Amino acid sequence: MLTRRAALGLFTATPLALTLAPNAALAAKPQVFQNPRAINGIDPVAYFTMKKPVKGDSANRVDWNGATWHFATAQNAAKFEANPAAYAPVFGGYCAYAASKGYLAPTIPEAWTVHDGKLYLNANLRAQELWRQDIPGNIKAGLANWPGILG
Repeated sequence: MLTRRAALGLFTATPLALTLAPNAALAAKPQVFQNPRAINGIDPVAYFTMKKPVKGDSANRVDWNGATWHFATAQNAAKFEANPAAYAPVFGGYCAYAASKGYLAPTIPEAWTVHDGKLYLNANLRAQELWRQDIPGNIKAGLANWPGILG
């Protein structure tokens, strides 16, 4: 039988165990940032074609890499479906600057960069500013950390 003291000990030990071994205790993060749709429901193709974030429509959706992606038009959905690697953001849509520093962070649609034909998203405009100070170096560091930082 579990005493009250033993039960309280279990509750206090759990946070400590999660702190000491967070990757062992928690499931790995998905390969694509989802909130609840991939990259906040923003059309990734629009970053290339319209040069801005555009909200996708659930009528134009593609399931890829464990996530549901929404697109502004059926044409954009078809482009993505034909070659998702050309349009999907690097680091799964998680913050590229955070990935370069070895951790995951969610992103906002307004903080983005297309560099050498690849889409990179950032957590906020400050992270985007820091990212842009050394894009090649940050890409190299992020790729060294990816996908290990998924847990």
